[in-house]
Amino acid sequence: MAQFIEFVTNHPLLSLAWVVIFLIIVGGWIKARFSAIRQVSPTELTMLVNRQDGVVLDIRGEEEFKKGHIAGARHITASQISEQKLNGLEKQKDAPIIVVCQSGMSAPKSAAELTKQGFSNVSVLQGGMGAWSGASLPVVKLKR
Repeated sequence: MAQFIEFVTNHPLLSLAWVVIFLIIVGGWIKARFSAIRQVSPTELTMLVNRQDGVVLDIRGEEEFKKGHIAGARHITASQISEQKLNGLEKQKDAPIIVVCQSGMSAPKSAAELTKQGFSNVSVLQGGMGAWSGASLPVVKLKR
């Protein structure tokens, strides 16, 4: 214990950095744990679509969507979601909605926006299309 105290007093910036990193990790875990938006794996996404008629929303750019997307996914941008231009999605407020982005980092914001708009069952694909492709699951490519 004495060595620990000596280290902290000799290296206050490094010690502070470790504390901040620890708090960020714990805060992120707590936020994810109590969030209304669930993170789903590629397998869970498949089950939601097949068993509960889930709707996959791909919020990536047009070119990324054309290069490869999940079969049956609807392309809608994050700005369309925030502007409430949902192209008929309003009729499916109680259906499972799974928001997909490239890496799983930008989808939670769009999912939160959908929740604010009254959608009751919104999820995010954990890891995004990178996780989907990493699991060797099929993608649909559109001709240019």
